[in-house]
Amino acid sequence: MKFEDYHISGVVKQNLEKLGFRRPTDIQYKAIPSILKGEDVLAIAQTGTGKTAAFAIPILHLLHERKRNSRRPDGIKCVVMVPTHELALQITEVFERLGKGSDVKTLALFGGVAQDPQIARLDKGMDIVVATPGRLFDLVSQGHLRLERVELLVLDEADHMLDLGFIKDIRDLLKHLPRRRQTLFFSATIDDKIKKLAYSIIHSAAIRIQISPKDPVSKNVDHFVTYVEMDDKRFFLERLINEHPDSKIMVFVRTKVRAERVAHALERMEIQSMTLHGDKEQKERSLALGAFKSGKTKVLIATDISARGIDIPNVDYVVNYDLPDEVENYVHRVGRTGRGTQRGSAVSFCSTEEKPKLTAIEEYVGKPVTVLQLSKAEYDGIVDTSNDPAGNIKSLLQEIEDLEADKKLRQGRKRGKKKRG
Repeated sequence: MKFEDYHISGVVKQNLEKLGFRRPTDIQYKAIPSILKGEDVLAIAQTGTGKTAAFAIPILHLLHERKRNSRRPDGIKCVVMVPTHELALQITEVFERLGKGSDVKTLALFGGVAQDPQIARLDKGMDIVVATPGRLFDLVSQGHLRLERVELLVLDEADHMLDLGFIKDIRDLLKHLPRRRQTLFFSATIDDKIKKLAYSIIHSAAIRIQISPKDPVSKNVDHFVTYVEMDDKRFFLERLINEHPDSKIMVFVRTKVRAERVAHALERMEIQSMTLHGDKEQKERSLALGAFKSGKTKVLIATDISARGIDIPNVDYVVNYDLPDEVENYVHRVGRTGRGTQRGSAVSFCSTEEKPKLTAIEEYVGKPVTVLQLSKAEYDGIVDTSNDPAGNIKSLLQEIEDLEADKKLRQGRKRGKKKRG
């Protein structure tokens, strides 16, 4: 089936054609008809499957037609709740591109920037808001955002919102929405917590859609691992970058501190990179993403939270500089490459202490990761030929100090959670 065969607004069809979208992906094929019928939907789909368009296309059609054929009062008709600033901007861009020329107006609402410009745009009349929880509730509590006319609620990256502790925000949002509404629930993973949340906010008769549940990673990604001790990882990253100077490389690390430390190490090696994490101002984060998307910067170093769900074209390599603590994050990380019909590679650096994490990842994805074997001479050669002017001992001591600081921070957080519990 082609998009031209769907009963959707002509303006949306024209935009799809201009953007080169001819046929729906699996999640779009299964979700769009149900959304058009007004049904609640619980959709589980891995990253990179086109789930944003799966809800944006029918929502744009529904709101465009209702505005043309109704005299109902203006007001926000759709709320899309997302976990991060980057995702809010990305989804807003999808709505704007697919809805160009329609009667539907979309606005991204997120913190980290002045709220007055956002309020000014709300006052001009908006139909869709794509919002992070903090700014959403700030504007609701101040009376700048009214939600009593909302007809559609979308929770995107719901599993990530749970991980970030937004469950209370989600439940508080429901208090401001009409009971009669259409709810669309999108998540990359499914477990008991997700099911409990989903079925508490959608109708029991909701349509459940699950795409590739037995294969959580894209078939377009080749997976490799090489065994590298923690204090040597920067040398192997240097070699990978230098061997692929024209490639876009996204590097994932465990913490914000680690992101900056890796960036400084690359700077000493005369390799340009940018970082993306929660301590950055929104302007800096947008600048880093823009530079990486355009190819001006070839290396982006990110934490899991900041990079979750973002769509960056033509990423050639994902590097797991640190293996993730949660196996699901491996899937989200490697999903930044091999998107659509393009192939990509995921390379993991696994230290001795990280081997249990590698085993857990292999069990989760259901297959072993190909090991790139290195002889001792090859390993030592990569370390010895590095352009890092900093002494190895000095760098090693700093790495150890960082690891200890990270360990203490995690232990403190665990103690805090136990006290709250």
